[in-house]
Amino acid sequence: MEKSRQPKGHVVSPVSERRASSTRYEWRVVDIPAYTSVADARAMLTEHAEFGAWELARSVRFMGGARRVWLRRRTMRVVRTDVGAF
Repeated sequence: MEKSRQPKGHVVSPVSERRASSTRYEWRVVDIPAYTSVADARAMLTEHAEFGAWELARSVRFMGGARRVWLRRRTMRVVRTDVGAF
């Protein structure tokens, strides 16, 4: 009997664009497959938090064991200061 090969890892969606000027967060949705261990999922989310400044906003666990996680991080508003310099 041949064992089916499942890809290892998770799916990270691209950062969503800001919808309105009043939005203060960037959002990223991460889909974690059911065969990913809790320790691996925790390590992956910890890396996102430490190195990407993401924080956990919401998580859902589906019946099959898969997880979907919403991460957010604050956007920085940068005001241009050299408008009259040129």
